[in-house]
Amino acid sequence: MLSKFWKRQAPQMVGIDIGSHEIKAILLSKTADGYKIQNYISAPLRKGAVVDHEIRDSEAVIESLRHIKRGLPKSIKSAAVAVSGSAVMTKVIYMDASLNEEEMEAQIEIEADNLIPYSLDEVSIDFETLQANTTDPTKVDVLLSACRTDNIDTRMDSLDAIELDTKVVDVEAYALGRSSELILAQLPEGANEKSVVLVDIGANMTTFAVVEHGETTFIREQAFGGELFTQSILSFYGMPYDEAENAKITGELPRNYMFEVLSPFQTQLLQQIKRTLQIYCAASGKDKVDYIVLCGGTAKLEGMTALLTNELGVHSIVADPFQGCLHAEDDIKNQLKPSISKYMVACGLALRSYAQWRT
Repeated sequence: MLSKFWKRQAPQMVGIDIGSHEIKAILLSKTADGYKIQNYISAPLRKGAVVDHEIRDSEAVIESLRHIKRGLPKSIKSAAVAVSGSAVMTKVIYMDASLNEEEMEAQIEIEADNLIPYSLDEVSIDFETLQANTTDPTKVDVLLSACRTDNIDTRMDSLDAIELDTKVVDVEAYALGRSSELILAQLPEGANEKSVVLVDIGANMTTFAVVEHGETTFIREQAFGGELFTQSILSFYGMPYDEAENAKITGELPRNYMFEVLSPFQTQLLQQIKRTLQIYCAASGKDKVDYIVLCGGTAKLEGMTALLTNELGVHSIVADPFQGCLHAEDDIKNQLKPSISKYMVACGLALRSYAQWRT
């Protein structure tokens, strides 16, 4: 499924983030000073419908997507969705800079056949020219990406069932990295020239994207998330699952919960982040990243940004694109502000409406 022609403007697409607990969707319009939220919708998912980013119960997903569709303007026909980074194989290869798009595509198919441990009939392939090769100016670096077609088809089929045309299938971590555009104004001046790591703490997976000079240069996923925190609350205090999940959000917990539940979870999360940053630093040759931005449902965990700043010596914040270049009508802003960090992947997908794309 290689693409041949660049188009300068994509259609307006709703960004749809299919998680393990809920589906989040956001629609953005471009303004003179950033972007404006036109619509946002979330819909809970039946437990077990999505496991490890894989759709296991298509009917349950379609049912939640129908709720999403009802909240969208009738004029919206296109969507951008993402697959997990763990489902995608990526490799930077080097190609002659003199090749045109069609010649590059033909060469990519040959390279892919040698690099991918599956039959090419079973995978969807895409590529993107990155930059001139630093050691040989006659070459360009090209990012080759491949994903099992069935992972893509289950998402496209689900969106097709609600009459949305899937224009883009992205990788979650790259969508997360793209959303950094919305929060750079939250960081000190010059942050766009620094290394910024976005850490999206989902229910069962934590996704990392390091962004440098506006480009996502490193991605990783760790099987760790807020579900462990919920389970700790549940087991310590004997609450039903829904009550434990609500207590986590409201903070209405026993006084000693900070020592029994919060602090151990924070320590685990710190170790996950620390380990991933060590891998990035070893690969990049850097001593450390410059900024950490927490996203996702568990991002606002009490004291987490202070802990990261103190333990890692890295300026850390919770993503709030409303302090960046994201705008909304007052009623939408007031409703969404407490949970806007959960929508960063969806925002990154919606931003594909305002970038080059290929058909």
